[in-house]
Amino acid sequence: MNALEAAKIAQEALEDKLGQDIRVLDLKGLSNIAECFVIASGNNVNHLRAMADEIVRKLHQENIRLHHSEGYSGATWILLDFGSLLVHLFNKEQRDFYGLDHVWSDAKNVK
Repeated sequence: MNALEAAKIAQEALEDKLGQDIRVLDLKGLSNIAECFVIASGNNVNHLRAMADEIVRKLHQENIRLHHSEGYSGATWILLDFGSLLVHLFNKEQRDFYGLDHVWSDAKNVK
């Protein structure tokens, strides 16, 4: 399964958990960090953790393993690293502050 297909599964998991402002960015040719980013917002700590847990669960069902995660305990910005796919889950304030949507504005928005 390629990064974009995995990103679609992550997007569906976020939609199931009522994630907000979900964006899937195709970074091919723009980044050597990853091929795809998924960025979404949540309402509070519990919401962000539930979104992260659902993504990990759904991708695990497809034999896509989480390599690394950060921010789960504080849950203002949770990073899930699946190798060629990175998932960024933010509370609204952190998303505005870091502006990844703008930093990667050259990326193709996939929906």
